[in-house]
Amino acid sequence: MISVLEASMTHSKEDGYVGKVEFRVEQHKQPYEITLYSKNGKEWMYSLNFLHESGSEEEIDALEELLEEDDELYDSLINAAKSKLPANG
Repeated sequence: MISVLEASMTHSKEDGYVGKVEFRVEQHKQPYEITLYSKNGKEWMYSLNFLHESGSEEEIDALEELLEEDDELYDSLINAAKSKLPANG
C-alpha cells in the first residue's frame, strides 16, 4: 500500500530526532512527505505534506486518518526514517 521513496533522520541534543520520509500511497496521484519530530525517540509528532505539488484534499485527509488509526503503518514510517539515523547520531 505504501512505498518508501527516500528516508532520512538526524539527531541533536537541541532538536531531538528529526526525520523525513518521502513515500507513495497506492492509488493516490501525488507522493507525500512526512516530517517526524521527537525529543526522546519514543513520542512522535508529524507533519504531512504533498511531496512536489498539491494533490487531492480528499486523498491527504484519508491518509491522515489512516495514520491516526493504523499504528503499524505509522510505526513503519518512523522505522524507515530511524533506519537512516547516522551511527554516531
